[in-house]
Amino acid sequence: MNEPNQIPNWLMKRAYLTPDRPAIIFRNERLTFRQLFERAKTFAEKLHYTGVQKGDRVGVLLNNQLDTVVLLHSLQLLGCQTVLLNIRLQDEELLFQLEDSEAMILISNESLLIEHRKLQDVWIDRLITLEQLRKRAQRSVPVVEQFSMDELCTIMYTSGTTGHPKGVLQTYGNHWWSAAGSLLNLGLHEQDVWLCAVPLFHISGFSILVRSVLYGIPIRLYEKFDEKQINRVLISGKATIISVVTAMVQRLLHELGDRSYHPNFRCMLIGGGKVPLPLLKTCKEKGIPVFQTYGMTETASQIATLSPEHSLTKLGSAGKPLFFSEIKIIKERKWANSNEFGEIYVKGPNVTKGYWKREDANRENFTEDGWLKTGDIGYMDEEGFLYIIDRRTDLIISGGENIYPAEIEQVILTHPAVKEVAVVGISDKQWGEVPVAFYVVKEGVHVEEKTLDDLCRTHLAKYKVPKRWIRKDELPKNASNKILRRLLKKGTDPA
Repeated sequence: MNEPNQIPNWLMKRAYLTPDRPAIIFRNERLTFRQLFERAKTFAEKLHYTGVQKGDRVGVLLNNQLDTVVLLHSLQLLGCQTVLLNIRLQDEELLFQLEDSEAMILISNESLLIEHRKLQDVWIDRLITLEQLRKRAQRSVPVVEQFSMDELCTIMYTSGTTGHPKGVLQTYGNHWWSAAGSLLNLGLHEQDVWLCAVPLFHISGFSILVRSVLYGIPIRLYEKFDEKQINRVLISGKATIISVVTAMVQRLLHELGDRSYHPNFRCMLIGGGKVPLPLLKTCKEKGIPVFQTYGMTETASQIATLSPEHSLTKLGSAGKPLFFSEIKIIKERKWANSNEFGEIYVKGPNVTKGYWKREDANRENFTEDGWLKTGDIGYMDEEGFLYIIDRRTDLIISGGENIYPAEIEQVILTHPAVKEVAVVGISDKQWGEVPVAFYVVKEGVHVEEKTLDDLCRTHLAKYKVPKRWIRKDELPKNASNKILRRLLKKGTDPA
């Protein structure tokens, strides 16, 4: 019987409840929950033979593959804390996160380590590859049968769009309540299959692993995003839910053409920032079941999602807070009125208890009564639906006027030739800052800068119109496909 504030080891319990249900599909391999548990237990015994102990903090640098899923579950069976590392980072960044998190060992694979020679040299005595692990002997070890809700499960570092990244502490309770809140919003269907083409080291990917074992549904896992493969699956009806960001949707729609998805496909969760209205309207026209969602690493994935019955009537909204969560808008230290812009504050059992070894950041970002200041700008309408405007850190202040880049980007993206755009503020002697637009044009299409400038002048106040237009072949992004505005800023000179 579970003690108060404890839950069963979710993979162990799921393997007992529905052992023969499919758990994961990767390439041509398929594992049931029983098989997944058995493989995870084998890995746990190999890790134990290697010297890994309960309570150890373990860095994991792996891409999306079947053994990554097995390994992550095996670390939970052992009672280890997992530091999930972004495979796209440079050695210096990875070394910082490993040292900062005080990880004892690092697990990676040979192919990834080819690109990380310095990491290998520094961590040679504390490094285990999957290839080595598979060959190791096993030592019997008692698996952790229950998780404490307050126990640390994972540390994920914020993407670091500004300054040094911070380690976000995620408990078993954070992941549990996130999954429960999502379930009460999206529901659960018998034929559900969650397609995962987002990184497992990111909260959007890791949360799918947790939901799979809690809900008892399979994951269709992809090593990387491939719009042709994914469209084939969604057209065939072999997946019912997918988590995506805006850039992925654009690629899916372009490749999809005039075709349609299977009626079984019931949920396209779009997160990772504000979604352009033209894209949402295109999905609506194609009958694609889009659900805009809002969440952060700090909220263990979603904290607000648009309910199915409002997906068309509240186009552009991220919905209402999930069942166990709260959201409020604060302007000048007071609750904002309906439709009034302010900073988004969040609260709930899915929200992190803080940042690893960052007491200054914890004092700055958390209120005494447990609210987290997100740094995002948004508003709530009269019915309590949340709308995301922008990151507070992306705010441009020009001549005393607040300019929200997303508002300008929405207008520019209405032009059919523009594939993607990012607006940033650069220093200006007269105005303090002025907006500059970086844009990518769709293949085989041409558009004059003057045309885009005229478009903005038609729909925006003069001070919001970009003062410079810079065409790019692509925009820099992090592993979550979020645009790195700080890198764009570096490429500009003061206007």
